[in-house]
Amino acid sequence: MQTAIAPENLTRLIGDVENLRRDMLKLVDDSADLLQHVHPLHRESARNLLHYLALRSRDQRPLQAQLAAAGLSSLGRAESHVLAAVEAVLAVLRGLAGESNAASEPASPRIDLAVGQRLLDAHTDAVLGPRPPGRGVAIMVTMPSEAADDYTLVSQLLQQGMDCMRVNCAHDGPAEWGRMIEHLRRAEERHGRPCRVIMDLGGPKVRTGPLEPGPAVVKIRPRRDAYGKVIEPARVWLFAQEAPRSAPSAADAALSVPGAWMRGLVDGDTLRFDDARGSARALRVVAVDPEGCWAESRETSYVVPGTVLRVDREDPGDSDAPEVRVGAIDAREEPLTLMTGDELVVTRSTTVGRPAVHDDRGRVLTPARIGCTADQIFEDVRTGDRIWFDDGKIGGVVQRREPDRLHVRITRARAQGAKLGSEKGINLPDTVVRLPAITDKDREDLAFVGANANLVALSFVNSVDDIRGLRAVLEPLGDRQPAIVLKIETRRGFENLPVMLLEAMKSPRCAVMIARGDLAVECGFERMAEVQEEILWLCEAAHVPVIWATQVLESLAKDGVPSRAEVTDAAMSHRAECVMLNKGPYILQAVKVLDDILCRMRGHQTKKASMLRELQLVSSFRKARGSRQPKAEKD
Repeated sequence: MQTAIAPENLTRLIGDVENLRRDMLKLVDDSADLLQHVHPLHRESARNLLHYLALRSRDQRPLQAQLAAAGLSSLGRAESHVLAAVEAVLAVLRGLAGESNAASEPASPRIDLAVGQRLLDAHTDAVLGPRPPGRGVAIMVTMPSEAADDYTLVSQLLQQGMDCMRVNCAHDGPAEWGRMIEHLRRAEERHGRPCRVIMDLGGPKVRTGPLEPGPAVVKIRPRRDAYGKVIEPARVWLFAQEAPRSAPSAADAALSVPGAWMRGLVDGDTLRFDDARGSARALRVVAVDPEGCWAESRETSYVVPGTVLRVDREDPGDSDAPEVRVGAIDAREEPLTLMTGDELVVTRSTTVGRPAVHDDRGRVLTPARIGCTADQIFEDVRTGDRIWFDDGKIGGVVQRREPDRLHVRITRARAQGAKLGSEKGINLPDTVVRLPAITDKDREDLAFVGANANLVALSFVNSVDDIRGLRAVLEPLGDRQPAIVLKIETRRGFENLPVMLLEAMKSPRCAVMIARGDLAVECGFERMAEVQEEILWLCEAAHVPVIWATQVLESLAKDGVPSRAEVTDAAMSHRAECVMLNKGPYILQAVKVLDDILCRMRGHQTKKASMLRELQLVSSFRKARGSRQPKAEKD
């Protein structure tokens, strides 16, 4: 067999690939203690993961370049079948050198490309259920609170393409969760398609504490374009003050009124009032529901408790409905406004936050302060550690620490100032915060989760001990225990992913969720693309399904219009086995669009491999070329 590779280069290539293969086998031998505890369903996949870790333990780019120059596989798509790919390259190199193709050391059994794909498919089906034909990637949807009382919404989501219902245990409670799942089971029977349930444990989320209350006022504001023209009226939800309920997510504002008066309203009624500024305003009733009433406003108004509402009915003979007063309104908190260079004092959770105090010249007398829900951080944070608030919108550095407070210098905020409210996330990427992954509330929630969920997501997982803690709680459930999903949302969790995967693979079913919101803050937004790629590679090597989460088509779900960047991101999500959408007023439309994107991408890409399906562009090219060809001359 002739080859363009110089003999000395060919000999060196064979030696390099043989050494690589030897390293892969050695790592498996050295990890025998880990492999013996892996569940039998995952044991071969765990070996493949170790092979991949050996492959990526050093820079292979020089070797890849030489293999590619020789027209051979560069091993760039070998995640699911690492050893088989290396041995195939080695066999070709030996053939070019006229050597025997027999491997120098036996390595059995092997996982080839087809077996690797079958293992990933089997593990994905075990966790997420059969995926819909034509799409291949499951769609997960986060339930809003109103799903507990809205069967139609759940039914429409299932019909539109939802494959997995996500219940966030950080919100609502067992009663509401139970009603959501009841609606789902009823919808499954109606539409004849199954849907899994994942329950997301709240975990030890570090958040900002409460702030001093501001005025009790509701601002009703329609959407306007750049010229101030109303493009969409404000949606106002009126509900009975005797039986308060959570406002639907589509509501821009909510007002409580006497129930008997509300039930007497009809479509087309106009509710007139004078707002807190003395401006004459009106709400037009557009829908009456047993649970409440929808009204719309095309003017901005400010409503306070006691505001008088008067019915102005189209039929003058039917206008004896008395006027009423708006009920209690929760006082709105006043968020802190922070600028780059400001000082912020972070205190223990019992302290109510407040803005900075200035003198009459605008100089700061007392810096702004805000509480923190996790007292443990005051033990773990060190001077110089970075601290981020509200999904990275505000950044700072700890300049000084005291037993009960941290003095933070704000280093990143919007030029016009950034608002920081209560219940906003706090990230400490430089700090090893010693918080258990499973909180006391999580342990209480797990009683419901174990009885009702197909999957349980472990939030802020950082170590194998966190996984062992969850498995210890779930083991008494036996075969009924839900699949474990590792939510990778901290830098520590990302750095410990290989060993955590091997720990999770001790269970028969497991998956990984890339929680890109917190993870981007922890690792840096500029590294997010790189980090999510590495997670995808590792999980493919372990044949573990991945859930692509956070801010997928978020503008579409919340505002009804996606950005170009979001559509591209949604297309890239096809490389995962499941994509998660968050709640929003336009969630049904978001599910439909995502379903369409994923169906289209299936013909173009599988994981990292581009699929060479026929391109319609080629037909257009041929037609264009044919139309420009000169006509043949007649004889």
